Amino acid sequence: MVTVKVLLVDDDPLVRAGLRMILSSAEDVQVVGEADDGVRAAAAVREHRPHVVLMDIRMAEMDGITATAELRRLDPPPQVIVLTTFQADEQVMNALRAGASGFLVKDTPPADIINAVRLVASGEAILSPSVTRTLLSHFNDAAASERHRMAAHRLTLLTEREREVAAAIGAGASNAEVAATLFMSEATVKAHVSRLFTKLDVTSRVQIAILVHDAAQS
Repeated sequence: MVTVKVLLVDDDPLVRAGLRMILSSAEDVQVVGEADDGVRAAAAVREHRPHVVLMDIRMAEMDGITATAELRRLDPPPQVIVLTTFQADEQVMNALRAGASGFLVKDTPPADIINAVRLVASGEAILSPSVTRTLLSHFNDAAASERHRMAAHRLTLLTEREREVAAAIGAGASNAEVAATLFMSEATVKAHVSRLFTKLDVTSRVQIAILVHDAAQS
């Protein structure tokens, strides 16, 4: 059994204690460390080498968005799940654009938190396409047309097969679902996803989904 190592980053010690208690109930999940602010998150990741970081968005010294972008530049980068109190929140969208693999509202049931950690550690995203669309629809702004142009251009760098994989990821498909839909092995899907990360200059499946969504907007 592979143990998923988790780091908690939140400025509220009670939230950290609650998350530690929830995650400790799972035999395959281990909380390896904590940080009380985003500014100390990178050092904690280097020390503890977690697979997944649970990251609060609102913190005093360095917010979770900035910290997420910093962590995703590390080698190897941990997966990041951001914690928030609101689903349709501009800061959530910014954190996803910064490389987070998904988000959880702080009143998420314990079993769902554990499952989210397992999914993200395995390389999947925990953000449904409907939630992505809801978030984006709340924040259509003057930059939307520029995002559309840039996203459409980046997708032209892909082969036809890579665009099919990207579209499937944008629809919320897992690697297994992509493999079944496009009649290829999961190993081949993973190879395509790795190339998508490189060609599109992204660090998470969620960022691929956002690009696909942006490119489709008129």
